[in-house]
Amino acid sequence: MANQGAKKRKEENSRHMTKLLRLIIACNVIYVLVRMLFFYSTFTWKHWIGLLLTTAAYVIPYRQLASMAKPAYNDDGELLDGGFDMSTGGVCGYLHDVIYITSFVQIMSIISEKFWYMYLVIPAFAGYKIFGLTRGFLSQSSEGATEDEKTRKKRENGEEGFKSQNHEDKD
Repeated sequence: MANQGAKKRKEENSRHMTKLLRLIIACNVIYVLVRMLFFYSTFTWKHWIGLLLTTAAYVIPYRQLASMAKPAYNDDGELLDGGFDMSTGGVCGYLHDVIYITSFVQIMSIISEKFWYMYLVIPAFAGYKIFGLTRGFLSQSSEGATEDEKTRKKRENGEEGFKSQNHEDKD
């Protein structure tokens, strides 16, 4: 009974990873069948590179997610942890986004090669997150150095009010 949550998480993660694997396989099969069989006359070496790129963009996040979803067992084989919760955000969410963007780009690139530009969303979003992170660090370090006159007066008035309260409490 104590490991019910871990067992449930293990089953959820197993189902989730199976769904992701089916999505990846389906997208690759559709791409290969449609692009190579129906549009074989326009299939060039660039498309082979695209297929290798999308395969790498599937494999890397999928393996990372699989290692996160892997359950932990003790020496007796008893389930200790059902694995990471795949429904959380953060890195797990970003890895899912890479897989979903890759599947969209792969399928839509059958229609037009301009859909490959959608891959620029991934580094653009990473740059946005890094910029926000660095801006947060920079603004914290320079916060005390740039204090305008109005803010300084409010702070001084607040300190004076606090000092007068402390003197009244002591009397």
